[in-house]
Amino acid sequence: MALWNDRNAANKNPAAPTPEPVAHKAAEITEPVVNHAPSAPVRAAQPQVKESLIASNLFIEGKIQGSGDVRIAGQFKGDVDVQGDLTIEVGARLTGAVRASKVVIAGELDGNVVFAARVELQATGVVVGDLKTGSLTVAAGSKMRGQIEVGVEEKATSNTVVSLQKAPMESGAA
Repeated sequence: MALWNDRNAANKNPAAPTPEPVAHKAAEITEPVVNHAPSAPVRAAQPQVKESLIASNLFIEGKIQGSGDVRIAGQFKGDVDVQGDLTIEVGARLTGAVRASKVVIAGELDGNVVFAARVELQATGVVVGDLKTGSLTVAAGSKMRGQIEVGVEEKATSNTVVSLQKAPMESGAA
């Protein structure tokens, strides 16, 4: 066993031969390289849409206005005017007027949808107010009291009005 600084040990083991230098040749490319793997489609850079959340344990009163999506899981009292989507989750409540690109109602809306390109009223959704929308999807079990204008554009003024009358809701809310 040799110690680190033992000169005799270094003489006992012959030095390993030094490797010979390897000659490197420049790669010659005679044909263009073609990648046969399918490539992902090139997409134009799109701005990311941000979503604001009102959590289920919050009650907020005020006004929401701007661009981006809004998701309400708690309670909000005031008007919502967004250039994006509005989602009212199960158990959430919004009291006020709404203007958005798309409105999904799974909770409660007590107010008018002034305009939305698309409204989805889900099975757990409750609306007490009027709707003006380009298209409407209504799930079985949902509840609504108010007037609906469907197939309208935001700036249109003459539309067919459909009036829905329903008996008071089972929960006792009017």
